[in-house]
Amino acid sequence: MERQIINYSIVDVFSEGKYTGNPLAVFKNAGNLSDIEMQQIAKEINYSETTFIVSESKNNNYDVRIFTPKEEIPFAGHPALGTAYVIQNEILTKRVEKITLNFKGGLIPVTFNPQEGVIWMKQNEPAFGRILDAHHVLDVLNIAKEDLDGRYPVQEVSTGLPVIIVPLKSLEGVKKVRLNREKYFELIDQTEAKAIMVFAPETYHSVNDLNVRDFAAYYGIPEDPATGSSNGCLAAYLVKYRYFENNKINVRVEQGYEIERPSLLFLEASDDSGIIKVHVGGKVVKIAQGEWFV
Repeated sequence: MERQIINYSIVDVFSEGKYTGNPLAVFKNAGNLSDIEMQQIAKEINYSETTFIVSESKNNNYDVRIFTPKEEIPFAGHPALGTAYVIQNEILTKRVEKITLNFKGGLIPVTFNPQEGVIWMKQNEPAFGRILDAHHVLDVLNIAKEDLDGRYPVQEVSTGLPVIIVPLKSLEGVKKVRLNREKYFELIDQTEAKAIMVFAPETYHSVNDLNVRDFAAYYGIPEDPATGSSNGCLAAYLVKYRYFENNKINVRVEQGYEIERPSLLFLEASDDSGIIKVHVGGKVVKIAQGEWFV
């Protein structure tokens, strides 16, 4: 029996150069793969996410599925940018300004800025969920009450994939986080969000505005080096609560430094009479390509 060959590429997303950012494997002609095969491949790759381009419709609209090592998810940010990059550079015969990705969590438009080398995605309108007991979440993170910025809530937010947003005062507080897995799984058993993002206004590099960390052990990701979906939720949170004392933001976010995988994300968001629009951007670098035998 002849083996099926699936072409794939590996890219670093939200990259500051080769071997930085969040790695992603993109499978380009994956329409004949079963759900089980996609999950097995994602587990074998063992990146935080792997994407499968399953079909193309008219007007540069592509159906894409996203798998973590443990399960399929409806949306994630760095898979959107990385997949769009591969489509633009390896599938299309001419360059386009916009590609639309059809995920299970909805349609995500992705646009290209060739002058800056930044790829941007427009995320879904945010939904603000439960405000959680801050002390409970701090206990999960193994940090003290003094590390929390109590001016803002600990809250579930979603632009397609929910996350718990935790505001901290300092970079030192962010660095101290050590997830208690047992308490973490007890917490997320009671919440819609399965990931936790902490952030602070102190950074490793002064040119950046925020430092963040994202923990998602539920998805098989102890700590994510760059999280587009969670940062989109953070962008919505920042404008809703006027964190920068404005209804608009344009900020640089660093992530992944604590796990030696530095990443850079660009966040733009605005709150116009309660209608919040969110865009997340970053750079993508291609690392490898190959053939996968099914």
